[in-house]
Amino acid sequence: MKKIMVVLATRNKGKMREFQELLKDHPIELFGLDKFGPIPEVEEDGETFDENAYKKALFTAKLVGLPAIADDSGLIVEALNGAPGVKSARYAGSNATDNDNIKKLLSEMEGESNRKAAFECVISIAVPKGPALTYEARCEGEITTEIRGDGGFGYDPVFFYPPLGKTFAEISIEEKNRVSHRGKALAELASELDKITIWLNSRLMEAKPPKPDHKEFEHNDWSE
Repeated sequence: MKKIMVVLATRNKGKMREFQELLKDHPIELFGLDKFGPIPEVEEDGETFDENAYKKALFTAKLVGLPAIADDSGLIVEALNGAPGVKSARYAGSNATDNDNIKKLLSEMEGESNRKAAFECVISIAVPKGPALTYEARCEGEITTEIRGDGGFGYDPVFFYPPLGKTFAEISIEEKNRVSHRGKALAELASELDKITIWLNSRLMEAKPPKPDHKEFEHNDWSE
């Protein structure tokens, strides 16, 4: 089957490795933003992961003229009323590093007995014009009191996954991909790749595809 060129709307090398690993046996040739030179940053000002994922995917697809995949993921901490949420990547400030964000999180959670948390992920697949497809998933866990492990990225060193008895930074990428929020969302996506391939090909061949409102792409509709 001929591969479809798709752009992953990220410069995060850890995220790129996870997507490549999960899609390596499927008819998609994945490229990162670094392959296309300077591209403006998308302002992630949506109130939900869904809004931000779609905005990034559509912006990238229009800019490079290829289908694009974007995900918006974040950490939801029960004791912090859902924070850091959509601001997970910039929890400690607009230029915050992973360590900065973790340090702030652990400080906010100091002395808190309720450590329940979840990672959430929404993946959006967009073409330069027309509707998008959306996949989402969630992974439940707990916030540790200290950093554990040196793998992964983001909040992985402080996200403890009870079924494995380890943080996401202590497990292999293969283990993480089987249980993580992003891994689950991508597994669902991968299970429908035959349909997605047909959908992408039909959309790319359309000269003037319809322009939907945002509500349309909250649900995958293969009849579109």
